Amino acid sequence: MTESAKLNPHDQRPADAVRWTCPHGLHAARGCVACYHASARDDPALPLWEVAVWFTSVRPMPIRALKDVRRHSGRFSLHQPSTPLVYLLSGHARAATGTEAVAGLVGFLVDNRHIDDAFTVTEIRAVHS
Repeated sequence: MTESAKLNPHDQRPADAVRWTCPHGLHAARGCVACYHASARDDPALPLWEVAVWFTSVRPMPIRALKDVRRHSGRFSLHQPSTPLVYLLSGHARAATGTEAVAGLVGFLVDNRHIDDAFTVTEIRAVHS
């Protein structure tokens, strides 16, 4: 099962907004620190999701930050595709739904503002592994 969305803040149907709202009431693209911490427990009873989040940043991210993500998390990786100021954060997370998995991945960025304190999520994807 694959869940994905290209996000446009000016054009999101109410049904899509509800679909991408985590149990803590936050839109997955805004991130949820509670979902991030829940996914860190790695409960084998929960489905495993392969998650990808594309986001833009207002300024270039230092190379050191790109490398620090893997060292800090171990579960996630951060890459910069060829487009300037566009980044891809990906990884695996155990969560009840794809929405929770995405909210947790973006929650990692929110919880670690030193990596990037001003970002906008443009696309999200969760694939049940």
